[in-house]
Parts: sequence; structure tokens; C-alpha cells
Amino acid sequence: MSYAERFQQMEKGFDLSQAMAEADRCLLCHDAPCSKGCPAETDPGTFIRKLRLRNITGAIRTVKSNNSLGGACGVLCPTSRLCEKECSATGIGRPIEIGKIQRALIEHGWKTGFRAFEKQSGRQEKIAVVGSGPAGLSCAAELAKSGFQVTVFEERGEPGGVIRYGVPSYRFDKSFLTHELADLEFLGVKFVCNTRIDGAKGAEKLLKDGFKAAFIAPGLWGAERIPGADKVTGVLTSVEFLAMLREEAYDKLSRMVEGKVVAVIGGGSVAMDCVESALKLGARDAYLVYRRSFAQMPAEEEERLAALREGVHFLLLNQPKEYLADGQGKLKGLALVRTRLGEPDASGRRAPLEIKGSEWTLEAQVAVEAIGNRPDLADWSGMVAVGRRGLIIADEKTRKTSARNAFAGGDIVRGPALVVDAVQDGKLAARAIREALS
Repeated sequence: MSYAERFQQMEKGFDLSQAMAEADRCLLCHDAPCSKGCPAETDPGTFIRKLRLRNITGAIRTVKSNNSLGGACGVLCPTSRLCEKECSATGIGRPIEIGKIQRALIEHGWKTGFRAFEKQSGRQEKIAVVGSGPAGLSCAAELAKSGFQVTVFEERGEPGGVIRYGVPSYRFDKSFLTHELADLEFLGVKFVCNTRIDGAKGAEKLLKDGFKAAFIAPGLWGAERIPGADKVTGVLTSVEFLAMLREEAYDKLSRMVEGKVVAVIGGGSVAMDCVESALKLGARDAYLVYRRSFAQMPAEEEERLAALREGVHFLLLNQPKEYLADGQGKLKGLALVRTRLGEPDASGRRAPLEIKGSEWTLEAQVAVEAIGNRPDLADWSGMVAVGRRGLIIADEKTRKTSARNAFAGGDIVRGPALVVDAVQDGKLAARAIREALS
């Protein structure tokens, strides 16, 4: 099967009439609790009120003014545990589907050619943004809206970071991202791709070359590994797997997976993306191997249920020990041990404890490790303070680092987090940069 047949565009959202009908259910709360539930301050209480009063352009402008990636957040945010969880309508029925309304407004704006911003000028200062993921894009947009000259440096061939290279197309279509990026380009943001800013030395050079401030947001492109993984053919990290899950690399990945038994290790959202994608690629069987229980999984409940509906086999309370290879070094199976749950550990979830004598082997020809991301080999410690696991230390309210005019945000500061959290980091940094340069 072709790429288009297996990886259809993402599910269609509300059209404008559906969004209006949903907004009509809003209780128009004073001091709307849903707005307090949005980490990026998108203010759904205001844009839904405007839509209900049929001020459509005002509603779109509210979303985009508060959240430059409002469309992406409308698609990718786990709204059920953020703004929608706080919705007052929950007490008398079901919550307003805020994410779908937000997405519909943004798509309507694109369809009609409405521009929520006007180009700004007047600031000669140049700002460098390292990384074009959600944090970098958010910061770039906010600064461009204030008239700064912003250049975004991206190591890969196209901008978008994790929402381009780390999310399957059936969850977030690249054409949707193209529209989001076009809004930034309209503001004057410049993208320089295929350019790696390699740690402290690279960022310091930018500041010496005339950039007045730098926002460091390269994301997490390294991956945690099970010992011995690099010695067995057929074992991929989630970063490698999802980056290959693009149309230009489809044939290679399809040949690797089609008709094979695939084991995905992990229990988060990334693991769900990988294991569902393995089935779409034609895997004979796709197993989700997780050392805790179904209820202890960090993935959203709907993501877990969707994987079950797709036909994923869940192997819960099982801990991988090592990979088993044939005489040519190709993967033939995973050595597993069953676990039971003990007392809560540092994560707040019940710790998995191995059960002695319960070892067994799972046949598999392909394995994908989705057990956590970490910074790549870039060293930022020569410029800014770095904490555990190589994450940059930045102020919680300003995202300022220990270096003058250097700010940081997104996963390189927080560790793996939500798109909406990265968007807020970009906004906080942009505010602090404006203040520092004023």
C-alpha cells in the first residue's frame, strides 16, 4: 500500500457552523475557569464568548494574539485534562469541546485569508532563536509582533521541530504546519535550516555576530537506550522511527516493518504513536511492552483506547531485560521479566518490581524504544548553567539563563512536556527579551 493509503490526513475538525453550535452551549462564565486551565494563556473564555456573539474575526484574533501556534495546540493539546477539565458545563453535562472550536477558528481564518496580525517594524535589534519547535516558533512570533528582526536556526531540513519530525501525519498533517509557519513568515521571521548551532560555542558566536539576544530551544533529540541496543540490527529509537515516518522515507521503513512482529517499549504518547504507526506500516503484530499497569501509563486515556481499537497487543507489567539476536546480529526477540507494582517512586506512580523466575521471551524482528528523550551531544554548559540530565537551568517566570541575554525554554529546560507548555516558554522568554532590550 502507498503512503497516502496508510497514512491518511488527520481527522477532520469542526467547520465554522459546528464550532458556533458548540460555542452556543457555553455558560459565559464570569472569570472563566477554562481560561485558567490553559498553560499558554490562550484565553478560551474570551474567544468562545466572541464566537457566540458572532464576532468571528475577533475570536480568531484572540486565539492568535495569545497563542501564535493556536492551530497546532487545538489539534495536539490534551484539552480533556487542561481547559476542558475546568469547564463549568461539566457539572450539568459534558464540557465544551474547546480544542475543536479553537482549531476551527484558525482553519476558518486560513480559508478566508484573514490575518490576525499586522507586520511590525521599527526595531533594529536582531534576535536569534535556536530550534524551530513549538517553543522557538512561539518566541519568534512574539518578538516579530514587537518589530524585532528574528532569525530561527534549525538543524534539520525543514522547520517545525518535534511537531514536524516527531508526530505522525495522521495526527498532525504537514499542510497544517505549513499554514502555521506562513503566519510567522508574514510577520518577517526568517528560517535558516540545515544549520546546527552546536552548543555553547555556537550560541556565543551568534551573540558576537550581532544578535542582541538568543533563545535556546533545540528540544530533546537524544534517546534513552536499553543496554546493547546499538549492537542489534532492527532496534530503533522513537526519534529515529518517527523521523523516518515521512513520505520520503516511507519505502525503507515499510520494508523494515511490513509482515514483521514489532515491539514498542514504553507507555507514553510517543510510544502510542509508534505502535499505531507500526500497524499502519503493515506489521503482522504490534506489541506495546510496558513495565507498569494500564492505569499507570503516562499516555492520555484516549490515546491508549485508540491503540487498543487499532489492534495493538498490550503487554503490561513486563520489563525488557535484553535483546536477542540471531547469528547475523538481527533482532529475533526480547528477553522479558514480569513485574508487580510496589510503593510509589519519585514519579508518583507505583514502582515496577521484577518477579523472580518469571523470565520469558517475546518473538520480534523490530523493536522501537520509546522510554524517554534526552539532550543530544551539544554541550551548553560552557555558556549557561546546566542541571541534571543535561537540561538547561532557566528562570521559571522569564526563562532567563545564567548567561547575559541568553534565554532557554521548551524540552531542553523542562524535559519532555506538552506543546502548550513549550508555547508558554516562548512567550515568557519573548517578554523578558523585550524588557531586557528596552
